[in-house]
Amino acid sequence: MQIDNYDDIECDVELPKPVIEEVDGFKIVRDDLLDGGTKRRAFTMYVASRPDEKEFVYASPRQGYAQLSLAYACRDLGKKCTVTVPKGQKTWLTIAAEEVGANIIQVPMGFLSNIQHKARVYCEENGADLLPFGGDHPIIIEAMRRAALSLDIDEPEEVWTVMSSGVLSRGLQNAWPLAKVFGVQIGHNTTEEEMGRAETFRSNYKFNQNCKKKDRPPFPSSLTYDSKAWTFLQEHGKEGALFWNVGK
Repeated sequence: MQIDNYDDIECDVELPKPVIEEVDGFKIVRDDLLDGGTKRRAFTMYVASRPDEKEFVYASPRQGYAQLSLAYACRDLGKKCTVTVPKGQKTWLTIAAEEVGANIIQVPMGFLSNIQHKARVYCEENGADLLPFGGDHPIIIEAMRRAALSLDIDEPEEVWTVMSSGVLSRGLQNAWPLAKVFGVQIGHNTTEEEMGRAETFRSNYKFNQNCKKKDRPPFPSSLTYDSKAWTFLQEHGKEGALFWNVGK
């Protein structure tokens, strides 16, 4: 479905605006306070843009937050959500997504390529809509831009995010074209195109590793994702810099 004007997307779901708090001299966007985190905002807009679709599918790493974000978006809009994940012990994110209503398909030999293949085959057999990895779609990036502009702040001088697919960072870059943008790469090797204009650092943590207690921020943050940026922000961030905390 081609969307020529994002304002034409009809959505009856109204989520609370992001909360921003000052912590240790930095402005922290506390989307850990929203069940499903930041991508719930974006996936809600994406799902709403496809009113004729009945089911949405995502291939998720075991620790991926998007599985829960999509589960909430589909529940709120009365759609079916299916998530393919590696077979094995379910993380709290998968359990929570299932509780919200997602259909969970566990895939043996759960490499990312395998769970993505299973998701594609499922969509072909069931006529479902497959979301791109990381939610890398223009509508989702636009939703991130709108979330940023909903904050009651002037354009920040400096913006920090964790970065994998780079979707959030590119949305914030679009919202604040004059800001200096930094990303801390986790897991996926972000390409130059995915980075946009962001300058990047690389975390030594593997994607599936929990952030050690000594490196964690003093607010709830994903142990496999956002938490891993905190030491970089403290060491390299400018006072007053904005950090977008995606989830708890």
